[in-house]
Amino acid sequence: MIETIAGISVPDTDLIREATALVRSAADDTLFHHSRRVYVWGMLQAKASSLEPDPELAYVGAMFHDLGLTQKYRTRDRRFEVDGAEAAYDFLREQGRSEEEARAVWLGIALHTTPEIPLSLAPEVAVVTLGVETDVLGLRLDHISEENRREVVRQHPRKQFKQRILEAFHEGMKDRPETTFGTMNDDVLSHFDPSFKRENFVRIIMDNDWNE
Repeated sequence: MIETIAGISVPDTDLIREATALVRSAADDTLFHHSRRVYVWGMLQAKASSLEPDPELAYVGAMFHDLGLTQKYRTRDRRFEVDGAEAAYDFLREQGRSEEEARAVWLGIALHTTPEIPLSLAPEVAVVTLGVETDVLGLRLDHISEENRREVVRQHPRKQFKQRILEAFHEGMKDRPETTFGTMNDDVLSHFDPSFKRENFVRIIMDNDWNE
C-alpha cells in the first residue's frame, strides 16, 4: 500500500523499504523524523517550482543526507555531507541504479549545506536542499499550506527540534572541526565551544608560502 503524506506519495518499493530500514537502524528519532520531513517538504517545494525529481532518488537523498552525522557512518577526516553522499551512492549502485542517478543523489547530499548552487542543478540535486532549507531554516514556508504543515508534523513530530538538530550537528562534527572550514557548519561548533577557532580565508591567503 502506497503511503501518502500531505499529498506526497512514498513509493512502495523494495528500494524505499531498504533505505528506510537502513536509516532507521542508524539514526535516532530526531534525525529519522527530520529526514522523512525533508523528503515531503522537498517534494512539495519541487512541485511548487515545477520540478519533477525521481521519487526514489529524492527519497534516498532526503533519508541519507544526515547519515554522516551518525556513529555508524561518520568518519574523522571528511565533511559529514560527503559521508552521507558516499553511503547513498553505494546503496543506489547496489540497488541497480545507474552511475548517473547515484551521482545526482551524491551531489544533492554533498551540496545540501551549500546555498543556492544545488537549485541550479538537476531536480534530484535541488530537492534535497529545498527540503532541508524548509525544515531547518524555515525558508519558503509560505509555499506550503498550513494544513500540509500540520499533517507532516503530526506524522513526523518536531519535538524540541531546533535544539536537538543543533546538538546532532555538533556531536557529528566536533571530532573533525577542520572539515567545517568554508561552510556554515563552523557556526555550530562556535556556538557549542567558545574555544573553537575558525580558519580565516584571508589569513590563509596572506600567510601562505607565495611571496606575492
